[in-house]
Amino acid sequence: MSKQEQSRPVHGPGPRGRGPAMGGKKVPLDKTTAKRLIKYFRPYWGRVALVLFFVILSAAVSVASALFLKTLVDEYIGPLAKNPTGELFAALFAALMGMAVIYGVGLVSGFLQSFIMAKVSQGILKTIRDDMFNHMQTLPVKYFDTHSFGEVMGHYTNDTDTIRMLISQTIPQTISSVFTIISVVFSMLYNSVWLTLLSVLLLLLSTGVIGKIGKNAAKYFMRQQESLGKENGFIEEMVNGQKVVKVFNREEICKEQFDKINDELCKNATEANKFGNMMGPLMNAFSHLLYVVIAIAGGAISIYCINHSINLNFSIESLVQFFGKENPTVFNALSLGMIVSFLTLTKSFMRPISQISNQVNSIAMAMAGAKRVFALLDEQPEADNGYVTLVNAKYVDGVLTETEEKTGLWAWKHPHQADGTVTYTELKGNVVLENVDFGYVEEKQVLHNISLYAEPGQKVAFVGATGAGKTTITNLINRFYDIDDGKIRYDGININKIRKADLRRSLGVVLQDVNLFTGTVMENIRYGRPDATDEECIAAACLANADGFIRMLPKGYDTVLSGDGSGLSQGQRQLLSLARAAVADPPVMILDEATSSIDTRTEEIVQRGMDALMHGRTVFVIAHRLSTVRNSDVIMVLEKGRIIERGNHEKLIAEKGTYYRLYTGAFELE
Repeated sequence: MSKQEQSRPVHGPGPRGRGPAMGGKKVPLDKTTAKRLIKYFRPYWGRVALVLFFVILSAAVSVASALFLKTLVDEYIGPLAKNPTGELFAALFAALMGMAVIYGVGLVSGFLQSFIMAKVSQGILKTIRDDMFNHMQTLPVKYFDTHSFGEVMGHYTNDTDTIRMLISQTIPQTISSVFTIISVVFSMLYNSVWLTLLSVLLLLLSTGVIGKIGKNAAKYFMRQQESLGKENGFIEEMVNGQKVVKVFNREEICKEQFDKINDELCKNATEANKFGNMMGPLMNAFSHLLYVVIAIAGGAISIYCINHSINLNFSIESLVQFFGKENPTVFNALSLGMIVSFLTLTKSFMRPISQISNQVNSIAMAMAGAKRVFALLDEQPEADNGYVTLVNAKYVDGVLTETEEKTGLWAWKHPHQADGTVTYTELKGNVVLENVDFGYVEEKQVLHNISLYAEPGQKVAFVGATGAGKTTITNLINRFYDIDDGKIRYDGININKIRKADLRRSLGVVLQDVNLFTGTVMENIRYGRPDATDEECIAAACLANADGFIRMLPKGYDTVLSGDGSGLSQGQRQLLSLARAAVADPPVMILDEATSSIDTRTEEIVQRGMDALMHGRTVFVIAHRLSTVRNSDVIMVLEKGRIIERGNHEKLIAEKGTYYRLYTGAFELE
């Protein structure tokens, strides 16, 4: 669509509005998003189970190392301090070697866990990106008219990156932390129930504070993601329009607009990181506090027991001994090794809790990113209820029939649901609009009662002021948008009955804004018809008068273009666009300001190519240069969405109306 032609509401020079799926509102954390994300794990459940095994193994190693300290102090270091014998040294060495093996198992488990999760996360991200891109191809033009490129690209970059962090790091660390906590709690109970209860009590006191901070962090991380998408969209818009910004001296205004958007991002990011960064230090403070309290309490209990020759420590180990008849009491002494082990377990207890609290930020960002990704996936695809298709055809005994051969003759295959019959209509390019009304939004109608016909081989031109509705008419013929009222018939068939892919296959479009793709010149021409041979592509380039400059390129047709053909002039890019349309060889051509960006000398060359291209085809031409529409069979003059004059050049000049004033320049003088 011509940028000058968009009659619907568009975004101004400031940031583009958010799409309907997001609405710029706060994105809540909900179970639906999590469930949808979990579905992407289904092909990887076996690997995830293996990772879970390694996570449990790593947690067990962490707990085993803490419990080993009790044995190390009570059974080796204490006795060695009193009676250093060779047997004790040998036993100590054997125990240390055993722990080395256990640590080695933990090291291998951690490595395999990271290796497998890297593969799982990248596999899931690939599936998500595939789903997004495939779904994006089904979206209507309206979606891309209302969403900036930067915002759409943000789904593939920022949003998917937050999901990657969630899968590859946050989830494994969270699961590992949970299993570590469970293992540590049992180990603490095994050593001392009283000290465990004291630890849990202090933990509960900290939970309320941490939970409140985590909730605020999640809220602002969601807002941060939204602000980031908005800023990316604005930057992309400004980069693309930098020349326009400078021409109209809008630098200062753009700075102010960017500052406003950037301030919003800064505010949300600051709040998010403020609350997020609080949790780490707070958890460390609680960890240190717990360590000190346990050390004091444990030391006090131990000293009291020693001074009074009593045992007050109650533990699972005591119960095991009691039921095993090894000791008639359910109390055991709180030894030095037990205190050292318990203090280490306390660190092991608080560390995973601290890790979980730190992962709240990543979870919040990932959920916000996933919400935006699913918002794209939930966008309604372009509706297509058409059932009339385009097929190869040939005449057999004067009757048009379908064939598998490439005959160069095309026909509309029209199955009639009422009686089950199928009829074939030759594709000729007869286009008729009957009383068409249309508006991009319900409250603003753009076209009013448009009626016109274009017979096969006719050249129909649309002229008028910007915003009159010229490009909108061609968009309706393409069914980029559907009409509100009236009928559009193609070879006598209502285009609503024609499958969109087949309809657009029969139309060739050359736009004012040329899009070239990374690849060779030949590949860019072949984009119009993938099965075209090199000879057909060269013939199309010759027809569009592009062959001359192509052969002057470093590698001719094999020259690789990049950056949207940035190494070519605007005229050369437009010639390639014409060649691309020519190789498609459609019966109907739409030329939307195709020569507006070409100098007068090049225009003469292009015009000869266009005349050859248009020969025998139905052609719709939109042009501001009225010299390019003089030879049109019919010229439609539009004003505010209505056809106010129609006829050929001579007839309209003789009427001395709007077209006459446009053509002679009197309109500008007035």
